[in-house]
Amino acid sequence: MEQKTFSNPILSNGADPWIVRDPDGSYYMSVTLGDRIALWHSQTLSGLGQVEAKTVWVPEPNGPFSRNLWAPELHRIDGRWYIYYTANDGGGDDTRRICVLELTGDDPINGEWCFKGAVNTEVPGLDGTVLQHQGELYFFYSGYGRFPDYGSAIYAARMTNPWTLTGPNVLITAPTASWEKQGGMAINEGPVFLRRNGWIFLVFSASATWSDDYCLGMTKIPESADLLDAKSWIKEEGPVFAKHPSAGVYAPGHNSFTVSPDGSEDWIVYHAYDYSETNQQRSAGAPRSTRIQSFGWKSNGMPDFGIPTGVGILISRPAGE
Repeated sequence: MEQKTFSNPILSNGADPWIVRDPDGSYYMSVTLGDRIALWHSQTLSGLGQVEAKTVWVPEPNGPFSRNLWAPELHRIDGRWYIYYTANDGGGDDTRRICVLELTGDDPINGEWCFKGAVNTEVPGLDGTVLQHQGELYFFYSGYGRFPDYGSAIYAARMTNPWTLTGPNVLITAPTASWEKQGGMAINEGPVFLRRNGWIFLVFSASATWSDDYCLGMTKIPESADLLDAKSWIKEEGPVFAKHPSAGVYAPGHNSFTVSPDGSEDWIVYHAYDYSETNQQRSAGAPRSTRIQSFGWKSNGMPDFGIPTGVGILISRPAGE
């Protein structure tokens, strides 16, 4: 009998998960692996963690962007596939850059990926993502600085092509509230987008990723506004998705979004810990795992992400599987 349910996590060791749906209806997933980039490919959303990953990119050893490969994202732009990822040479935060790969052909698993270079951001950073809007490309990333504590904030700039920025890098949201500064560092990172009801929602991760209070925040802007007008963005005053200790879910964050196979359901993809930061298993290096769950919308048109689902809880499979 076909299973009608599944349970989280879908991948036991999968930080910074990114899931994107191919125009053919299948799904791709990537996570942080550190020394390489791999893709999971499945016909079903809930089955992504059950397929074997395929390594698609390994940098030249000892090169300038050969270490600490983090948070790869697969994007389809103007009919071509690109991967954006963070990397450095093993140095500190000031050496981190967002790099771009371009696919030759149309098969992300078996095609040849070509290194296009590091994006020319004004400040060092990580977690680059692309937003296509009204015929233009915009690049959003997490840039390092002091806001007012050492950490990162979300910047945006226009793109002339999928690997080149033009014009100023505009500060969109910085970590100024206490809920954005837990764990000893002020952080806004991992920007990702939703669009609905005439709004663009920018969802980001806040606080230090090692803190139980790592969470998701959100800022929004009308679709008709100038995305590079920082004053047009309206930021929520607190987290929109946070830990759920009674269910054993801590530090939920660094997310992405996708839809069910039939397009009727919105799904959030995120990583989380099973244990509190005070737990010995966590301090010994327990991995962050990849989880997915559906979410809804409030009557005022805003997303309602609910609360993180505990490990092992049965969840209905995405509609259309």
